Amino acid sequence: MEELARESISLIARSASHNEPPRLGSFGAVFILLKSSLGAGLLNFPWAFQKAGGVTTAISVELVSLVFLISGLVILGYASSVSRQTTYQDVVREVCGRAVGQLCEVCFCFNVFMICVAFLVVVQDQLEKLCVSLYETVTGSMEEEMPYHWYTDQRFALFIICLVIILPLSVSKEIGIQKYTSVLGTLAATYLCVAVIVKYFLMDDHTAVITPEHSQGVSSWASMFSVVPTICFGFQCHEACIAIYSSMENQKISHWVLISVISMFFCLLIYTLTGVYGFMTFGRDVASDILMSYPGNDVTMIISRLLFGVSIITLYPIILLLGRTVILNLILRVQRHHRGIVTHSFENRCRVLLTIIWIGVTLLVAMFVPDMAEVISVIGGICAFFIFIFPGLCLVFTMQTESVSPKLKLMLTVWGVITIVVGTFIFGQSTTIAIMELFHKF
Repeated sequence: MEELARESISLIARSASHNEPPRLGSFGAVFILLKSSLGAGLLNFPWAFQKAGGVTTAISVELVSLVFLISGLVILGYASSVSRQTTYQDVVREVCGRAVGQLCEVCFCFNVFMICVAFLVVVQDQLEKLCVSLYETVTGSMEEEMPYHWYTDQRFALFIICLVIILPLSVSKEIGIQKYTSVLGTLAATYLCVAVIVKYFLMDDHTAVITPEHSQGVSSWASMFSVVPTICFGFQCHEACIAIYSSMENQKISHWVLISVISMFFCLLIYTLTGVYGFMTFGRDVASDILMSYPGNDVTMIISRLLFGVSIITLYPIILLLGRTVILNLILRVQRHHRGIVTHSFENRCRVLLTIIWIGVTLLVAMFVPDMAEVISVIGGICAFFIFIFPGLCLVFTMQTESVSPKLKLMLTVWGVITIVVGTFIFGQSTTIAIMELFHKF
């Protein structure tokens, strides 16, 4: 997920260049799709396995979801080839019309906004554990004996990081740091997967309770479907896939299907291994952020926290850039329509103001979100638009204009409708869960 923004920016720029032909090979496309998927979502998969009711159920949900995930990637590649557009929003606007395109832009902005919130929540969680680790190392005392001071509160530390590091990195017009952080997200995800597996096998005994809380009835089905937003969040690379497809040398749809299947298979392997062994290690007691389940003085996991923290801090500005660009372009269009001209100083003021507001609001939301699972539920619902609903709409609208056999057209149209219905169900379910959690809190 963290790599999605970086690859979107670089590949869109490359695709938009008429002087430079597509040069992305098969290996590069697989690797970039894999990097686009792997990220902070990995932290939640052990919790998702617990929530789903165990390993067998969770893997079954993953495999069913994978069919739609790969289908969405294939549909978007096909829609890009038909429309000749190189960005997600442009493809949706060209294929489905202006109204659906505007809805896509709104969903895109809200999605990247909530991803920024999720990033800050992850950083805040890791700051809490790192503070405990430092206290235990320096004083030799236990976590329960740690006194509270406002300057040791992780929320204050998060505020300082946003003010001193994230804001200066985000305020500039171009985010050049992306070329230095290209592998951090993948490295952090791979390291965590290996560390979770190794930690499980190094345990002296395995006493975690892994039996499901709800083995049958409505509650078991509700628990099973409740993890779909987490899966959507983890596997999401669909916004970047059109830019990747447009940059490939071989743009045959059959080749793109192969690229999508291979990428999602390796992604499934990493997510499943982390989910299985993280869940088997802690059972029902696993936290929504797997790193929060390990002791604060665990050196192996301290390294993982640092990797994830640095990766997110350096990639947050790039995610912000994507959302800010959509909003800023709208403001500039309105200004140009009313004034006839947009000055450089006006654009700079808007950019700085939008950056400050974006960081401030995401920081406030992150500070008062007690559980990572609540953020993932919201993001997973919005992801349903990009993974299910918009691809389904693209397929349905494309079938109205493309010359294919009536039987194939009917089959693809039906599949498009099924995809839309499934996406709508996931969005409605995740929204309901978020609202219920909100009412329960108050």
